[in-house]
Amino acid sequence: MKIHPTSIVSADVELDEDIEIGPYCNIQGRVKIGQGTYVESHVTIGSRFGIVEIGKNNHISPGAVIGGPPQDISYKAEPTKLIIGDNNVIREFSTMNIATSKHDGATVIGNNCYFMAYSHVGHDCKIANNVIVANNSHFGGHCVVEDNVVIGGVCAFNQFSKIGKNSFVAGSSIVNKDILPFSRAQGNYAIVRATNKVGLLRKGFSKQEVSNIHKAIRIVIMGSTTLENAYERIANECTPSENIDYLVQFIKSSSRGIAISRNAGGSTADE
Repeated sequence: MKIHPTSIVSADVELDEDIEIGPYCNIQGRVKIGQGTYVESHVTIGSRFGIVEIGKNNHISPGAVIGGPPQDISYKAEPTKLIIGDNNVIREFSTMNIATSKHDGATVIGNNCYFMAYSHVGHDCKIANNVIVANNSHFGGHCVVEDNVVIGGVCAFNQFSKIGKNSFVAGSSIVNKDILPFSRAQGNYAIVRATNKVGLLRKGFSKQEVSNIHKAIRIVIMGSTTLENAYERIANECTPSENIDYLVQFIKSSSRGIAISRNAGGSTADE
């Protein structure tokens, strides 16, 4: 374990083996950091409130602020959490907040994620595994980002937005509705433009399944008068698969509405 003499680590911080803390860091409060994690200079982790749990082999770059209080005026210093998994990279000046007490009391980051400079993860967000977030993209409170999502730079996500797995959100997009899994979305406000074919093939999806998913997404965004009509057409025209079932259930479970054009076959983002 290496802790630079200029860094301040409070007595209640728990550090595992093989951790390196660089110069001028401030680590305080109920913080646990797992084996092999490297914290560079001028990083702030934890606060007098809340609980921060960081897993193994993470790399936290200079200026990051990890586990600060939620930016929510209802927060009253409850001992809520920020939980970060393993093998994540958190680049310069990124911020991640602990949760409020409104739901399960935890902001959660999964494994193998890459957060580029100046990104922000708000309170109560749930970020899954293998997520890439480019520079200066920000998540409001309670956002959900599923596995294998790629986010371009300078994107903004309204609170409670949900981003389906294996999707791509292009840079400079503002997201106020749920983004379909397996899709490519872009715009202000963002709408689903196409299927994320290249991303799916890179993830090992077969060409046949990519075509099947593409057919279902086109039915939703271009070829149906209502979502009920889309469900019926998908059932009749697409090959049944786990991915097709997941896509349909994602739409049915959406609370904010799906980010599709109001001119797409008569269907609307609010259906």
